[in-house]
This record gives sequence, structure tokens and C-alpha cells, in this order.
Amino acid sequence: MGTEEWARHWRYDRLPDTDLLRARYVRHTFPRHAHDGYVFAAVTGGVEEVGLPEGALRAGEGSVVMINPEVAHTARAGAPEGWAYATLYPAVGTVAAIAAETTAVRGTAGFAEPVVHDPETARLITGVHRAAEQGNALAADSLLRVAVTRLLRLHGGPLPSRTVRTAGARNAARAREILLERMTDPPTLEGLAAELGTSPFSLLRAFRERYGMPPHAWLTSARVRRARRLLEEGVPPAEAATAVGFADQPHLGRHFRRIVGVPPGAYRRERARTYKTGRWERP
Repeated sequence: MGTEEWARHWRYDRLPDTDLLRARYVRHTFPRHAHDGYVFAAVTGGVEEVGLPEGALRAGEGSVVMINPEVAHTARAGAPEGWAYATLYPAVGTVAAIAAETTAVRGTAGFAEPVVHDPETARLITGVHRAAEQGNALAADSLLRVAVTRLLRLHGGPLPSRTVRTAGARNAARAREILLERMTDPPTLEGLAAELGTSPFSLLRAFRERYGMPPHAWLTSARVRRARRLLEEGVPPAEAATAVGFADQPHLGRHFRRIVGVPPGAYRRERARTYKTGRWERP
């Protein structure tokens, strides 16, 4: 596979609320982060190592990685040659609509087994990318629905609801709200704990248990998520950095590329153009 890294993160405007990432990474590592939608990744070469709350899992060629919304995870190469994959990021509403039409799953769907060897679904996922890159809207939309339906029928079910019952869980949920409200000027851990009437270590433990990462890592992920929305609206990276609380554009760039997989400038350029015809070529 060589040592070259490349990536394209984009959205085909004729697919329903689904981001696409096709990439090959060798040295790049994704820090712990979460998405508000699903991750369906087809590994097309090498080995990906995915870090999940239950431990690290390895996904080789022909595997499909399935990560539920808001599940904290990491990703890195699981072999010296790195890994290549085609990933779909459908929104919760998109998956729910497909589930309601084609399966008995209602509400928010969940996938209990994060990594499965399923070459047929992997081919469907790469087919969505191929069709989108060719501007074939009918094929891209059809293959997306077939792929998600197959994943739901073979590996999906209702996502168990997480009821906030304990004081620690309630404090974690409130801390999350405060961090979102004060993203550009967040309190210290000690100040946040004092505001909630608990101790710093108790809050740190409760937050980790509920969201899979400490508050500072969660805040970085949330800032990048909000920056993505601003970039999609055409906001320049320097302005987006300030708006979400990063010190400057280089800080945004470093965290953005680590979490999203491409630099913010490249991400914004992809969102700015409307894909009509022609075939995208790997850089």
C-alpha cells in the first residue's frame, strides 16, 4: 500500500443528510471523539484499530465498523501499512427513516457489535462512494438505502435509552450543558464542580462514565463539531476558530484535522462547491 496518506471528506448534495469520507491513513491517529450521527466504515485495505469503551478492536479488509451516535472512540493504524476505508456518516433521522420503511426497528437504532466481517455490505458502502463521485444520484441513494437496511437487519436493533438517575449522571449532563453554553470561555474543572456542588474528581469520574472522555476532550470534540457547521455555512476558518473558542486558526486546524481527518480549509472548499458531473480523482 505504500506510505502515502490522502483523504476526501465531503457531502454529495443529492444524498440524504450523509457525509462521506474516503481516505488512506498511515501515521494519522484520531483522538477520542464522538459524532452526532452514525459511522459506517468499510475497510478496503490494511487494518484499522478502533478504540471503544469496551476496548480496542481491529478491522481488516472486508470489515465494516459501526459506531452509534455519541459513542466516544479513537482510530489508528493497526498495521505498518496503515488502513484505507470508505465511510458513511448518515444522520440519526436518515437511519430512522430507512429503519421505519424497511425493518421493525423503531426510534433510534443501535448496533451492539462494532466490527463485523461483512464483505457484501462493505462493497455496498464503497459503491455509494463510487456512485456519488460519478454524480450518479439514483445509484448513490439506492445503494445507501440498501446498505443501511442490510446493516439494520443483520446487526441492528433498538438503541437502549440511557436514563439519567444518579446524582453523578445528572451532574455530568448539566456540566455538558454548561460547556456548550460557555464554549468560548469555559470554567475550570474546579469551578465547574463548585457550580454543581460536587468535587472535581467526582465530576471527572461521572463525566467519563457518561460520555466516554473527560470534559476537556469532550469540549474539544464539541468545538470541532460546531466549527464544522460554521465552515459549512461559509464562515472562514479564522472566524470559525474564534467563534468556537480556539485561540487561533492554527489551533482549530490542528484539532480539526485530527478529529475530522482533513484540514478545515479543505473541508470548507468541499462544502462550497456543488458536485455536478465528472469523476473525483484521488490527490
